[in-house]
Amino acid sequence: MNKLKIVTVLALATVALVCCNTKKIHNNPKTTANIPTENEVGVKMLSAEIETVKAPFKTIRFTKPTFPSEKITLALSITEINTATIQKAIDQLSAKGGGTIVVPNGKWLTGRIQLKDNINFHLENEAQLIFSGEIKDFLPVVFTRIEGIEVMSLGACIYANGATNIAVTGNGKLVGPQKGSIRDRILTKDVIDNVIDPNTPVAERIVDGKKQDWIFPPMFISPINCKKVYIEGVSLENSAFWNIVPIYCDNVIIRGVTVNSVGIARGDGIDIESSKNVLIEYCNLSTGDDCFTMKAGRGEDGIRVNKSTENVVVRYCLSLKGHGGITCGSETAGMIRNLYVHDCVFNIDGVGIRFKTRRSRGGGGENLTYERIRMNLEQTAIKWDMLGSSGSVGDLADRLPERAINKLTPKFKNITIKDIIIENCSTFIKIFGIPESPVTHLNIENAKINCQELFNAHDLQDATFKNLSITTKDSTLFLLDSRNIVFDQINFKTLEFAKLDIKGELSDSIIVRSSSNIKNTKWFKK
Repeated sequence: MNKLKIVTVLALATVALVCCNTKKIHNNPKTTANIPTENEVGVKMLSAEIETVKAPFKTIRFTKPTFPSEKITLALSITEINTATIQKAIDQLSAKGGGTIVVPNGKWLTGRIQLKDNINFHLENEAQLIFSGEIKDFLPVVFTRIEGIEVMSLGACIYANGATNIAVTGNGKLVGPQKGSIRDRILTKDVIDNVIDPNTPVAERIVDGKKQDWIFPPMFISPINCKKVYIEGVSLENSAFWNIVPIYCDNVIIRGVTVNSVGIARGDGIDIESSKNVLIEYCNLSTGDDCFTMKAGRGEDGIRVNKSTENVVVRYCLSLKGHGGITCGSETAGMIRNLYVHDCVFNIDGVGIRFKTRRSRGGGGENLTYERIRMNLEQTAIKWDMLGSSGSVGDLADRLPERAINKLTPKFKNITIKDIIIENCSTFIKIFGIPESPVTHLNIENAKINCQELFNAHDLQDATFKNLSITTKDSTLFLLDSRNIVFDQINFKTLEFAKLDIKGELSDSIIVRSSSNIKNTKWFKK
């Protein structure tokens, strides 16, 4: 049998430590310095101007939009639905060259509205725009994308298609569809892959609730095929589905937004869908699903479209509740690349930094950078799940047997996570890769971690963990079919010596350097 090559280079104390080891091992000041607290990020810190963006990739210059000076303050009814009044004002002002549509203080009911070129849709401070819960108020169907698949559907409460220079601004509130046919007929019994045939022309993928006993609920704000999109200041609550979802857009700025969708299944906060040149800053998200999410299409349909999400910066943001603080996936077909997340705080009940895809989703993520992030979590701090559940992908959720690589095989590679504080979490790292497509080129460095469980990695390749101070009740670094892994300058603060537990035919070259409180282990395959 081949030997498993494990080289362990140790700088150990001469006696076993019964309590936490307090010796510092080359600790970098960046581990704890300059990492923001909750009081230093989010909506309350919103700057008047947009600061220059510095990212590890080339970005555009993000600037606030300008609009013609003409302004229309809507005269709305408190007893009738105001869709026609609002839409007429938007259409007429856009046709004249654009300007600002003002929603005055008060509570107003409307159906779907569509933004047009050069329109700033502005809500006064005490304005509440409440969206109808009836399907009829979102018809006729419009072209959109639902969970990464193109359809003709209800679209979004605030929708746009092919518009340039549009905005939703002001400190007013948007309230999602209330009780009605939309809430009563949301598709829950199946997944979209099973109800939309990728071979059907998009124009024929009509979901309007007339031929089906279900519907795809409208998103909240979702421009598609738009350029120069600006969203600032508004609050969103009671969404029927995802909240802010730019699709196929270029030059998007989202700042100072508050989202509350707690308790709403699939109530994602901000989803960037196959869009590029995006800045998200100073937002507060409390959600019923993932908070800040990058997506790029799903499976066969996403590969057909083949549009990536790229050049995205998320900074100075706060996640207060959700399944994931910052998530890539699970729709990844067009690739998610060039993502920079920095100076954020995630205080949530879910996972901090989350990566999701499936064998049937395609694409994946690459060149993803996370730094200066503080997390206080109930679940895992950093997690990859590339297999999913049998309920959504059947036996593809089984890790083995290894499958042949094809166009639907996703990958995650070139990921850097550094200068982080994890105040609490259940597990520091969980990596569930795919045997035929392991997570590759992962670098995590300069971190202070407090966790219950330590490390569980399946199918990981070419990874470095450096300058970490880990306080944990667990003492096991478990690796399955993982190779070329380096642990360097790790201060394990455990009740007993940390140890490597390595399994799998493919595991090889696991190296521990200059680390404290870990057993001098040499493990050979029997």
